[in-house]
Order: sequence, then C-alpha cells, then structure tokens
Amino acid sequence: MKKIAVVFASAGLMALAACGEKPANETANASNAVVENVVENATNAADNAANAADNAANAANVAGNAANAK
Repeated sequence: MKKIAVVFASAGLMALAACGEKPANETANASNAVVENVVENATNAADNAANAADNAANAANVAGNAANAK
C-alpha cells in the first residue's frame, strides 16, 4: 500500500507540473526516480515469481523422474 501511495503522490506532482505549476527540478527528478524504482521493483517481483514457478516445475520433474526410475 505504501508503494501505491508513493505512486499517487508522484502522479500528483506530475499533474501539478502539467497544470503550469512548476515544482523544483529536484522534486520532479525525485518523483521520477520513485516511479522508476516502483516499476523496477514490480518487474523484479514478477521475475522472482516466474523463477519460483520454474523452480517448482523443475522440482516436480525431478520427483517424477525419480518415481519413474524405480
């Protein structure tokens, strides 16, 4: 939930910039960095989930192979 709040806060800052309110460059850059970090973290989490699924499938294959070897 904290990440979602940060994304909305960042979006709010960007909306202010679009409406003519110009936040300091440091604020805009920090906002962009937060959004990039959230997206990167989400991508990493998806990759980790995919890797876990692959590992589970591999373990199931190993177990199946061991059962068939008997």
